[in-house]
Amino acid sequence: MTEVLDPLPHRAVDRNRDRPWAHFWRRRLIRFVVSLWALVTFSFLIVHLVKGDPVRASLGLTADPGLVAARRQELGLNDPLFVQYWNFLRHLFTGDLGVGIGSRLPVMETITDRLGNTLQLAILAFLVVVVISVPLGVGMAIVTRGGRRRIGELGFTSTAVAIASIPEFLLAVGLVSVLGVSWQWLPIAGKEGFSSYLMPVLALAIGPALALARLIRIETLSVLGADFVRTARSKRLRPRLIYLRHALPNALTATLTIGGLLLSGLITGTVLVETVFAWPGLGPTTVAAIINKDFPLIQGIVLIYGGLILTITLLVDVLLAVVDPRSTIRES
Repeated sequence: MTEVLDPLPHRAVDRNRDRPWAHFWRRRLIRFVVSLWALVTFSFLIVHLVKGDPVRASLGLTADPGLVAARRQELGLNDPLFVQYWNFLRHLFTGDLGVGIGSRLPVMETITDRLGNTLQLAILAFLVVVVISVPLGVGMAIVTRGGRRRIGELGFTSTAVAIASIPEFLLAVGLVSVLGVSWQWLPIAGKEGFSSYLMPVLALAIGPALALARLIRIETLSVLGADFVRTARSKRLRPRLIYLRHALPNALTATLTIGGLLLSGLITGTVLVETVFAWPGLGPTTVAAIINKDFPLIQGIVLIYGGLILTITLLVDVLLAVVDPRSTIRES
């Protein structure tokens, strides 16, 4: 007698194969929510990881004890830790990030007043990175493929590594010294007109642009040696068509993840660059909050920066899945 097997286990095993996009979205959203919860918990613990009294540290050692006690009561620091965590989450869901210890202004108001300027700077710098790195990386791959022009390859690689290793704030100081002070071509501080964007954007974009150009060159060289490119050449297609339609999309797919990391790095990298140029963004606010030990404001800034990075990471994952669904969804 032939034994009849129950097909249900096979259905359970193949369920994800039948609905790959549903499985992809479920995994990514769960990862996003867990990461967001970890970020929120860490930002809550910032106050409690500080040795001593955070209110006393913010107001100073000579502050009136009555004022310190009143501020502790206002911030809810006298409540049990679980109650503080619950109140923190409850206020967070309503968009209330608390009140700054020193400024006595709502943290959300302080952040929203300056976040737009920071995002403008980071997005413009990212666009400059893309405009520079993609044609430069692809062009260097084309002219140096097959071991040609070794001196040019060595010069490009050495220059890219040297400049990309310089921190953004040092580039900012150098640009201020040359273009702002010595030559007086551009304004060195503030946000007044188009010219005030140039030095901050260049300081943020030069290093990442050259680093990404190196990666794009390597990926393009790998694609140019692939079988489908050889097939396209055997069909005597125009070189422009081979490079733009076949090589470039495949080369850029592998760099999307790095591009997302670069955008996240540009957003957080604005802190010191904005401080150098006195840019009215979150950078000077972050530095002042750390110096003044304004922990509610530090908590809010950590949440905003972390939330932006997590959102960018999720969008990059989705974009990778759209561009290359077979490999991305299979690995998820």
